[in-house]
Amino acid sequence: MGIDIAVLGSGSWGTALAIQLCRNGHRVRLWGNESDQIAELRAHGENRRFLPGVPFPPGLVPQQSLEETLSGAAACLAVVPSHAFAEVITALGTRLPRGIGLAWATKGLEPQSGALLHTLAERGLPGESLAIVSGPSFAREVAIGLPTAVTVASEDQAFARRTAGLLHGGRFRAYTSSDLVGVEICGAAKNVLAIATGIADGLGFGANSRAALITRGLSELIRLGAALGGRPETFMGLAGVGDLVLTCTDDQSRNRRLGLALARGASVAQARAAIGQEVEGVITAAAVRTLAHRLGVEMPISEQVYQVLYEGVPPLAATAALLEREPKAEFG
Repeated sequence: MGIDIAVLGSGSWGTALAIQLCRNGHRVRLWGNESDQIAELRAHGENRRFLPGVPFPPGLVPQQSLEETLSGAAACLAVVPSHAFAEVITALGTRLPRGIGLAWATKGLEPQSGALLHTLAERGLPGESLAIVSGPSFAREVAIGLPTAVTVASEDQAFARRTAGLLHGGRFRAYTSSDLVGVEICGAAKNVLAIATGIADGLGFGANSRAALITRGLSELIRLGAALGGRPETFMGLAGVGDLVLTCTDDQSRNRRLGLALARGASVAQARAAIGQEVEGVITAAAVRTLAHRLGVEMPISEQVYQVLYEGVPPLAATAALLEREPKAEFG
C-alpha cells in the first residue's frame, strides 16, 4: 500500500524520481519554491521546462508550501542543487515530521567548505536516519521508464532498505550500501571529471584520450574517497565507475556539455546559460579542490578543471599541463 512522500525539488531529477515513486503506488507532493513554475506544473500536468512530453501520473501533486508538502508525509526525499542543500536542511529542522528520516539525490559538496552533505544533515536533523540516492541515472530516462539502477547508501541499513524499497519497481532497480561517504564522494567528484572529458572531446582528442581521462579520473575518485574512509568496492560499483562512465560519455550530461562548450571557446557563463539548468560540476570543482588540498590528496585532472573554470586558463593550456606531468607508476 502506498504512502505519502514529500519530494523537495521540482527540477528534472526531482520530477523524475517523483514520477517513479508514483509508478510504485505512492502519493507524492512535489515541492518547488518558484510560484510561477509550480503554477505551470499544475496547469500542464507535466514539467514542460525540464521534462517536456512526460505527463504526471495520478498521485503527483505540485506544491509551493513546504509545510503542506511535509504535512502527514511518511518519507522525504530532497533533490535540490548542492548550493541549496544547507538552506533546505535549515528549513526542515523545524518542519520535518520526527522520525521519518531524510534521503537525498543531490550530488555535490557544500560549496564553501567542501563538506560532505551528510555532515550538514546530521547537524540540522539530529537523530534522523539519513541516506543518499546515487548512481548512473539521467532524469529523462527514469521519467519515461527506461531501465535504471541506482545505489541507496545509509549507515542505517534498515533505512537504506526502506528507501530503496520505495523507489524499486518496474524497470527501476535500487541496491543498498552502507558506505555513505564513498557514495557521496563518487556522486560529487564525477561531475568535475565529466567536464574534463567534455573538454577533451571538444578539442578533438579522440577515444584514447577519453578512456585515459575516465580511468585516471577514477583513480582520483578512489584517492579522495579513501582519504575520507570510503570503501574501495564502492568506487567499482554503480555510484562509482557506473556514474562516472555515464556522465563522461553521454551528451545528456550537463557537465559533459559544459566541457564541450568550453572547448569551442564559450565562457563559463555562456556555457551555463546555454544549458539552462544547474551544472553541479562548476560549483563542485571548487569544493573538491578545497577538500583535496585539506586532505593532501593529489587530483591533477580536477585541479586543471578548476583552473579552467576559475582562473581563466584556456582549455588547451590546461590539457598541456596534464600531458607535461612527469611519468610515474600507474599504481602505488
